[in-house]
Amino acid sequence: CGKPLQSQVQLKGRDLLTLKNFTGEEIQYMLWLSADLKFRIKHKGEVPVLEVIVLSSMTDAVLARVYKQSDLDILAKEASIPIVNGLSDLYHPIQILADYLTLQEHYGSLKGLTLSWIGDGNNILHSIMMSAAKFGMHIQAATPKGYEPDRNIVKLAEQYAKENGTKFSMTNDPLEAARGGNVLITDTWISMGQEEEKKKRLQAFQGYQVTMKAVMVSLLTDYSPVLQMPKF
Repeated sequence: CGKPLQSQVQLKGRDLLTLKNFTGEEIQYMLWLSADLKFRIKHKGEVPVLEVIVLSSMTDAVLARVYKQSDLDILAKEASIPIVNGLSDLYHPIQILADYLTLQEHYGSLKGLTLSWIGDGNNILHSIMMSAAKFGMHIQAATPKGYEPDRNIVKLAEQYAKENGTKFSMTNDPLEAARGGNVLITDTWISMGQEEEKKKRLQAFQGYQVTMKAVMVSLLTDYSPVLQMPKF
């Protein structure tokens, strides 16, 4: 498809209303970009390094949703603009930032909150594990056996909890994780790319629904009865 004409062509911030406003070189550049994108779409799974290099000359940042975290690492290395993780197999940071904003608006502060996770040890949980302790929040996570979070991320979460004086615990019992939680968090059991595992996962995650029972366990943990319990 040829080489990008980054040094000669600047399209950032320009409207495309009619081709009379563009030089032949600029139109050639757009054709090259179109051909390259078309090629990439036909070859899904490849890291779109060329696209990011091109976009670096046209935009201020790139939000990328990818399958592999390693692809984002490559893009960040090659791009001259910030790369924002819109979703990867390991992390989903902007989702957690949105959740934290909701909690901050509701509670006024994040410090001291206990986050109860019930579900898959996936990218959402990983992002919580990489950040909660830094805000002074505790984590109680419950996942089915065989669906625990990444071991390396668990080690980092334990380290962050120790450094920040917070608690991090993991269990296979959903009600244990719900006990004392300020917020119950869950996510889909079948993430992008796991469609073929649907039947197996639905069986493995039975009992991991965030039900009213889990909510009541969370709410009543600190319950102190006013009346003396009768003798039954």
